[in-house]
Amino acid sequence: MSAPEKRSFAATAGILLDRGGMILVLVLLTVVCALTVRGFGSPENVMNLLLQVSTVGIVATTMLFCLASGDFDLSVGTVIPAGGVVCALVLRDTGNLALSIAAALAFGAIVGLVNGVVVARFKINALITTLSTMMMVRGLAFVFADGKSIGIANEALLNLANSAFPVIRNSAGAVVFQITFPVWVYLGLVAFFGFVLQRTTFGRNTLAIGGNEEASRLAGINVTRVKITIFTMQGAVAALAGVLLAARLGIGDPKTAQGSELSIISACVLGGVSLSGGVGRMSFVVAGVFIMGIVENAMNLLNIDSFYQYIVRGGILLAAVMLDQLKQRRA
Repeated sequence: MSAPEKRSFAATAGILLDRGGMILVLVLLTVVCALTVRGFGSPENVMNLLLQVSTVGIVATTMLFCLASGDFDLSVGTVIPAGGVVCALVLRDTGNLALSIAAALAFGAIVGLVNGVVVARFKINALITTLSTMMMVRGLAFVFADGKSIGIANEALLNLANSAFPVIRNSAGAVVFQITFPVWVYLGLVAFFGFVLQRTTFGRNTLAIGGNEEASRLAGINVTRVKITIFTMQGAVAALAGVLLAARLGIGDPKTAQGSELSIISACVLGGVSLSGGVGRMSFVVAGVFIMGIVENAMNLLNIDSFYQYIVRGGILLAAVMLDQLKQRRA
């Protein structure tokens, strides 16, 4: 093989790796875990895995837009539990399910709106902005809950979050595999936001802003409005994830989902979303979410101490960032 052919082959291999590398990693990881980790491939564990990744996956569907536009949002890790606390608190005081969910979503949207206005209009760095709101929202969650968890006694909400829909039955009619409501919500958001990103003007504008913000502004894109919309959307979806998590646990607890923002960002970067913006695809983010979920699930099945799990998750985040940098250099 001549030198030009070798360079062409290497370039083609690099492009294929960029486009499908994480999906290949996901397939290989699934096969290895199924062969080496006892109980990994059982229907019960697969159903549990889907439920476990749903919280991170739901928020990752909008974090994709945030990263693709050249920003990120650290406050989601506290908006998730705060959304659950607000829902539980309003539900306890009013007994109105629709009002409690709407209040939680409104709270998350307001936090996102504040982030968007500060970042887009006042040009404050997203790291500083969302780190500040992360601390403020955590404080608000503890203030709302008076430092304690709030029990959820509403049967409608509990049944909704824990309801399961049979997918596979055996010959006797017994349920072999079923998918719970939070997982259906995740799949629905994947389909919706995947369509928005790839098939709408808003999605194309998001990628254009991440690729070159100034050129996008000169091309007539309202950069400020797009960014504010993305952050507002991010806050509302994070609060929705918090409501579903609180309903699953039966409590609104300000201490839940700690550190989830790092898992969400790691999943997106593993899925090929560039930290510098302009690149992102929903199917790859789904692969990143499941890679993170499978690793954590396998460690739990192997009874690996939680302290070591923190090290592994941190290593995955570091590897994802390094992979993103290598892609940018090659590009």
